[in-house]
Amino acid sequence: MKHLLKLLDLSTEEIIDLLNLADQLKYELKHGIEHHILKGQTLGMIFQKSSTRTRVSFETGMYQLGGQALFLSSRDLQIGRGEPVQDTARVLSRYLDGIMIRTFEQKEVEDLAEYGTIPVINGLTDFCHPCQVLADLQTIREYKNKLDGMKMCYIGDGNNMANSLTVGGLKVGMKVSLACPEGYRPDPQVLEFAKTYGDNFQIVSDPVEAAADADVLYTDVWASMGQEAEAEKRKIVFKGYQINDDVMKSAKSDAIVLHCLPAHREEEITAKVFEAHANEIFDEAENRLHAQKAVMVRLMSKK
Repeated sequence: MKHLLKLLDLSTEEIIDLLNLADQLKYELKHGIEHHILKGQTLGMIFQKSSTRTRVSFETGMYQLGGQALFLSSRDLQIGRGEPVQDTARVLSRYLDGIMIRTFEQKEVEDLAEYGTIPVINGLTDFCHPCQVLADLQTIREYKNKLDGMKMCYIGDGNNMANSLTVGGLKVGMKVSLACPEGYRPDPQVLEFAKTYGDNFQIVSDPVEAAADADVLYTDVWASMGQEAEAEKRKIVFKGYQINDDVMKSAKSDAIVLHCLPAHREEEITAKVFEAHANEIFDEAENRLHAQKAVMVRLMSKK
């Protein structure tokens, strides 16, 4: 594992290893055990999309690992003014020990990894969100004590979250069921991958059908960053694609609910369901810190 660009690149064993390490680092942090594994190292964080959780969790994580994080917005980089990404990658590789990038196009992340000589971590693209899904899987395992055989239902847009949840869930032995409107299905590359898992993957249009006997229910905002101009149209398209009482009744009685945040109550999830499952959702948000620390250790540790 040289980079974390997308979960399609990782084996089941690599994903489980990251989850095990995340659990270990979480335990050590909770018990005051220092782990300055990345002492003296610097992570460059490129943000072409703004973020709360990604910036704070990576910056805090690097501090806890003994290193430092350098925030780089598009205003701070020549890449935002036309410098080829391959030149940026080669220059930053001379200064930094790793790069985390949160951007729009997946190709930009792939190009950084191709032309640079240091590890690259995908902090989010329009195609996928691998760091979030590692945190999601860690949370599911905490609450359910296993992943293999669990059913995860995702309701909403077939976006970067749907892409990564499908890949990550299937690779660790989960059954994945999606409820997405026609025309808003996951990326064809992901659907081709999912076909190889046979009955463990399902995609339908009815949220209640998708949620039947689910152990985990998951949703995301109807309009992601960069889609603000389509927000009103999307409210019409996605009306009904909501985790609500009817969906909860279809799932198992002990189903947990996850949301990658920020949440728009009474759109993709009702306030009632959100508050009833707030502990799970905010444990999930916390686990971004631990999962990303595991990624940084595996990619950047010199040992």
